[in-house]
Amino acid sequence: MINRELLHPESIVVIGGSNNIHKPGGAIIRNLLNGGYQGTLHVVNPKEEQVQGIKAFHDAKEIPETELAILVVAARFCPDYVEYLAKEKHVKAFIIISAGFGEETAAGAELERRILDSCDRYGCALIGPNCIGLLNAWHHSVFTQPIPQLHPKGVDFISGSGATAVFILESAVIKGLPFHSVWSIGNGKQIGIEDVLQYMDEHFDTEKDSHIKLLYIENVANPDKLLFHASSLIRKGCRIAAIKAGSSESGSRAASSHTGAIASSDAAVEALFRKAGIVRCFSREELTTVGCIFATMEETACKKDMRSFAIVTHAGGPGVMLTDALSKGDLQVPKIEGEKAEELKAKLFPGASVANPIDILATGTPEHLGIAIDYCEREFDNIDAIFVIFGTPGLVNVYEAYDVLHQKILECKKPIFPILPSVHTAGEEVEDFLKKGHVNFSDEVTLASSLVRILKTPTPAPPEVELFGIDVPRIRDIISAIHDNGYILPDKVRELLSCAKIPMVPEMVSDDKEQLIAFAEKIGYPIVAKVVGPIHKSDVGGVALNIRSAEHLALEYDRMMQIPDAKAVMVQKMLKGTELFIGAKYEEKFGHVVLCGLGGIFVEVLKDVSSGLAPLSYAEAYSMIQSLRGYKILQGTRGQSGINIQRYAEIIVRLSTLLRFATEIKEIDINPLLADEHDVVAVDARILIEKVKN
Repeated sequence: MINRELLHPESIVVIGGSNNIHKPGGAIIRNLLNGGYQGTLHVVNPKEEQVQGIKAFHDAKEIPETELAILVVAARFCPDYVEYLAKEKHVKAFIIISAGFGEETAAGAELERRILDSCDRYGCALIGPNCIGLLNAWHHSVFTQPIPQLHPKGVDFISGSGATAVFILESAVIKGLPFHSVWSIGNGKQIGIEDVLQYMDEHFDTEKDSHIKLLYIENVANPDKLLFHASSLIRKGCRIAAIKAGSSESGSRAASSHTGAIASSDAAVEALFRKAGIVRCFSREELTTVGCIFATMEETACKKDMRSFAIVTHAGGPGVMLTDALSKGDLQVPKIEGEKAEELKAKLFPGASVANPIDILATGTPEHLGIAIDYCEREFDNIDAIFVIFGTPGLVNVYEAYDVLHQKILECKKPIFPILPSVHTAGEEVEDFLKKGHVNFSDEVTLASSLVRILKTPTPAPPEVELFGIDVPRIRDIISAIHDNGYILPDKVRELLSCAKIPMVPEMVSDDKEQLIAFAEKIGYPIVAKVVGPIHKSDVGGVALNIRSAEHLALEYDRMMQIPDAKAVMVQKMLKGTELFIGAKYEEKFGHVVLCGLGGIFVEVLKDVSSGLAPLSYAEAYSMIQSLRGYKILQGTRGQSGINIQRYAEIIVRLSTLLRFATEIKEIDINPLLADEHDVVAVDARILIEKVKN
């Protein structure tokens, strides 16, 4: 629970406050005082008479009733303090800085349990334990530095790690990113990241509250809650970016399918973020750069779909690197030409280039900078936003240049992204620019890659399930009739896929050679034969392609039935097309993670796959397909026809809906699907069922 006493306490007591500002108890007091806390501040310290000019109480029994208590004492003392302060002093909120709880030992976890019991009993809010604290405009209850610039429209930052929060703040402060609040939830025993988002969502005021949320997440405790409130905030006009740490898996594990080998908790996180509309970041620099982009976009009536950019620079190299990075992300740096371009060129020094990047030269003046920006704003209609790269070549007055940039940011309707790389040699000038309320992107490539992440992040998915054409009652009947756990028979796979209108290539499974030959004659050669029984057919020689006669089929049948564990042979019509892959795996807490990608080597070796969280909307499916590295192959390249992408997206959505009503399916692997410009057809599929047995 988050209450007023936590956010806006009229009185605070620091248990363990001290005069030593190099210890957490002293640093907390320092930050509260320097932050201008206007309420009543108490300190409990058994050895001091005064702490940083504040009268010290020697025992908690001596203090008056207090609204918020900050505990900076050994873990073993915290449960008794919480019980006493809540019961006797009517404290309604606690911030426990101390470590040594459940993050370390079972005994520490028991201490946490006692604290939580007391908080629940007396209706108290709890931040921590094992955190750096909480910072907002009313009280700076953190023991760390830096203290960022605070602003009503600044960033709300929520972190699952105290130390990492400090490093992220360091990265943000040098960029000039303002903050509205900083939440370090520590062990999050009562209030986790999802709970903070819930509070911000349920109490959101579009006029007063921040529209930017940055998250550092170490554990997604409640995916549904995170999804619901993050997507709700984004629909209300907020922008959210997050790092989810712990994305790699050490070691390797045996898997019975491509899906099992590729799907992971990280794929689930990727799918969750995609569904919610959260921009996923992978480093501190990326997260704070995305935050600065959000802030820049917030200051203008900027549309999310901006695609075309002008680069104004006085150094050729950074302009080229920025152009390359934008182009790699499928963003445009269009050539600027024509009468207006020549007009601009005439106003710059000889040798300047206006083709885009617009290079005003190292000798270019602040006036030239302003002229170039004005042309991008007023004359070049094919430009959505402007990048300005301006360091210090030692030839111009940088203060004057940055003052021009300041004025243009205030005047222009198009977003301007300032890239001021000389943070050492022009440190004072950059700092002066930041004090005027701007941000600085010191590295152009990080800026470009972060902007690409933002523009490629889809909007929150609608909560409705796509049910059109899905035979839900029949799906449930088939699942209910399956009594054994494990991979189900091919005929049941076909029945389930048929219920979702997912087309499969014509096939027959039988242990009768003559029956299979008759079927092959009916559908026409060439055909494919596959052994039924072994999980990895190719590994045991259980697949034969391009069979063109009954005699050839008879020979392959006899050979395959000799393979260990062979139960039958499957015969299919042999089709041609681009190989695709769709799979899904059930992840605890998240539900079904759906994967799509190109089949063959792309899934087996390159693992070029994209993930989504079932059930999926058509917009999500298209986003998944478009995010594949091999997307251009699907579109068609070098004279080759593309595939029917609409049909591929439709099958992804239908599969996700099937899974929504068949949670007993723990893994499904459709590989390959064969696709051309007309249709997409499943060739092979496996479904793993696991039922809870009574």
